[in-house]
Amino acid sequence: MRFAIGKLVLGLTLFVTSVLTVQANTEPETDHALNASVNCVILLHGLARTSASMNDMQTQLIKAGFVVAKIDYPSRKQTVQELAAPAIEKGLQVCKQQGADKVHVVTHSMGGILVRQYMATYGAKQFSRTVMLAPPNKGSEAVDALRDVPGFQFLNGPAGLQLGTDENSVPLQLGPVESDVAVIAGTFSINIVLSTYLPDPDDGKVSVESTRLDGMCAHLQVDVSHPFIMQDEGVISEVISYLRTGKFLSDAAEYPECGHRYKH
Repeated sequence: MRFAIGKLVLGLTLFVTSVLTVQANTEPETDHALNASVNCVILLHGLARTSASMNDMQTQLIKAGFVVAKIDYPSRKQTVQELAAPAIEKGLQVCKQQGADKVHVVTHSMGGILVRQYMATYGAKQFSRTVMLAPPNKGSEAVDALRDVPGFQFLNGPAGLQLGTDENSVPLQLGPVESDVAVIAGTFSINIVLSTYLPDPDDGKVSVESTRLDGMCAHLQVDVSHPFIMQDEGVISEVISYLRTGKFLSDAAEYPECGHRYKH
């Protein structure tokens, strides 16, 4: 009985870290004090989060000399297809206003699927480098197992239902990426129940295997859990390194054959 209750509670909060800590933030944010760089980074949060979850990433990117467009979007209100263009075009507009001639993207979780959806629809020529943190690029088996749990759809919305591995999976319907995209995958889980549905290793929400993407230029595994990967200091340093050089700091990084590497 105790395990069943635990499964229900954790299932309802599949991609939610803490509802109480969510803060409203409907406008893209930039820091005007350090906008000398022409490199702009669009930040996209994950499902059931807000742009506030990317605050640490934003701060360190600005210190590193990047212009930042931190975008908030209603992740629980619409489908992936409906969310992608408005969110990313808002970021592109901010970057244009700042005079940036290169646009990078950093995403957490479902934010990476929005980028893939946008690229599949509109192309990827406007993007330089993209780093996806814990993206469910092949869907998540946890969604398959828990989609029918009462309250799941209410908490995760229509987009959350699209992140499984069945015939309705949006990630599986999108093709290979045609841009310089790197992936950072977590291997540490704080969600034991959800991990039982995922192939090892996993980060408690997405397996490492699921983060892999056809056409990606780099892949790195880190010992961090899904809800906190975008706030981890080491991960942020890896992101900055890749945006600057097309290489991660860690010697453990993988670099698959990629036709888009070093073009930017």
